[in-house]
Amino acid sequence: MFTPDVESKDKQTKWLYSDIVKEHFFDPKNFMVDDDGYEASGMGMVGSPACGDMMTVWIKVDPAGDRIVDMKWRTFGCGSAIASTSMHSVMIVENGGRTIEEALAIKPQHIIERLGGLPDRKIHCSVLSDKALRSAINDYFRKTDQRSRIVIEGARIVDKVMKVTDHDIEEAVLEGADTLEKVQARTKVGAGDPSCLPEVEQLIRFYQEKYFG
Repeated sequence: MFTPDVESKDKQTKWLYSDIVKEHFFDPKNFMVDDDGYEASGMGMVGSPACGDMMTVWIKVDPAGDRIVDMKWRTFGCGSAIASTSMHSVMIVENGGRTIEEALAIKPQHIIERLGGLPDRKIHCSVLSDKALRSAINDYFRKTDQRSRIVIEGARIVDKVMKVTDHDIEEAVLEGADTLEKVQARTKVGAGDPSCLPEVEQLIRFYQEKYFG
């Protein structure tokens, strides 16, 4: 029997975090203390404080190498959100920084792996970090008149606040989320716009039938 690091008020939910997650929570890397005077190449934001999680990401790009040489961030959220964004920033700028193409290839599961895992109910935190960075990269493309490089999501946004798409829901179902609660745990859909939940339930049924009969 393990001693949980965090326990919900009703004592029904418990979370155990890896030492790496704790390190990035207690000593976050590349955190933006004061953005006054910071000359960012691009800035992206996702989420809302009213929903519990909001992330802002700033990046600096070396145009000569098309490389992200700095990534700063600020988040209003839980320990997993802080740790995920901290680790993501390390992965982006380590070894002199990643090219934009390499940065876009980093997926939420890669962040989770580097953290040594996250509780299932906290997986959405790494997704928010991924979306915020992509938004910052698109902002850089707009500012530098590289509109042909803007990443256009091939999916339809279902929750406009959390920017959860039908593709996100499809991936969650493929990864084993077979109920609304499990899909919400992975994507946080509905936290920003509860009115979308009936549509989310329809999508879950559709993808369940499509892939699992």
